Amino acid sequence: MTNSKSENSTPFSSLENRSLKTVWHPCTQMKQHETFPLVPIVRGKGVWLYDSDDNGYIDTISSWWVNLFGHTNPQINAAICDQLEKIEHVMLAGFTHEPVVELSERLKQLAPGNLGHCFYASDGASAIEIALKMSFHYWLLNGQTQKNKFVSLQNDYHGETLGALSVTDVAIFKKTYAPLLRPCDHVPTPDWRYAEDDDTPEQHALKAANALDEYLAKHHAETAALIIEPLVQGAMGMGMYHPIYLKRAREICDQYHVHLIADEIAMGFGRTGTMFACNQADITPDFLCLAKGLSSGYLPISVVMTTDDVFQGFYHDQSTHAFLHSHTHTGNALACRAALATLDIFAQNDVLENNKVKAAYLNQAAKPLAAHPKVKNFRNCGMIWAFEVETDDADFAEKCFAAGLPHQLLLRPLGNTVYFMPPYVINEEEIDLVLNGTLQVINTLTKNG
Repeated sequence: MTNSKSENSTPFSSLENRSLKTVWHPCTQMKQHETFPLVPIVRGKGVWLYDSDDNGYIDTISSWWVNLFGHTNPQINAAICDQLEKIEHVMLAGFTHEPVVELSERLKQLAPGNLGHCFYASDGASAIEIALKMSFHYWLLNGQTQKNKFVSLQNDYHGETLGALSVTDVAIFKKTYAPLLRPCDHVPTPDWRYAEDDDTPEQHALKAANALDEYLAKHHAETAALIIEPLVQGAMGMGMYHPIYLKRAREICDQYHVHLIADEIAMGFGRTGTMFACNQADITPDFLCLAKGLSSGYLPISVVMTTDDVFQGFYHDQSTHAFLHSHTHTGNALACRAALATLDIFAQNDVLENNKVKAAYLNQAAKPLAAHPKVKNFRNCGMIWAFEVETDDADFAEKCFAAGLPHQLLLRPLGNTVYFMPPYVINEEEIDLVLNGTLQVINTLTKNG
């Protein structure tokens, strides 16, 4: 393993060239790759990714927040291989299979409250679509046809399909497609970075909850659901907030007969320090959306968990009364086995407690980084860390990514927000590499070295 591209490597490898000719990469201006090479990954192990020159990079963001237990995890690998010899996929309409039944039973045991019914899809945005449609359809079947609107938080991100984008409040994704979207209101965020100078995070969260109360007092009759990212708003810079907001949001939604949709697609499965972010406020949403870490990033799978009350709303003699929504790969057997293996690792190892130890170590080791004169709002929630870098460079994110590679780091800032969401298997030596390398990157980019 080396720290940078080998001297003999070409600017564009064969794999990079082939990719640029045929693959349209997500969230990417493809023209930039004429001068900014792709990184051709050929293998991975634990927190490490390796390119075609065998250079290693620590995956500090878990490959878009999905990888919990490391790349090519032997336990998950074995489960998938075992399932391959049985059945890889069968449609879930009119059929069932052991992995999807067992996964649903185990999720029911893990989830807060009475979330006992699982509807599967393939990705996070699809899960959001399901929850929105299910909430609307529930009220429709109950004769409340006017309840067909949704409200979300300022700065929330819920995906980029049309329904999910409608409830998202991130302009770079939403502005272009505005003519295709349903209108959605956004109430003030509880993100403590927006707090007034004298307010604590809890006080700011309560003020944001009061704004929600005022909104629903006026609009509850036409509002089907409030959708939120619990505790951490991801795409808008890892905005973190006090769990009191979740508690008050649940109370307010109950008061005004509005569903609460918890989008834990990125934050579920221990990422915020508890199995689910909602656990920290001891609440049960009406819909819990899960994906990403559900299969530890191995295979596409998502699920919407809901209550018996919602399920019974669709239970009827007439087929037209059913929730008529489907995905070809709903409940895919291989993906379910990957998810079951992921849950096995949680059950067999004291993952959440071990993560607390790792988080404490990282927070202590990060003090020099947090004290950097250009670093602001250093923050932590579970196995997530983030901070802003004071800079006027509009290309900071791209330059930070490029500068991280020679330090063996995969960094992918959100604007000027640098964040870490590493796999849970990261060790102390690797944590030190991340922090020391990031500090050098910030020094270089801000000329404070």
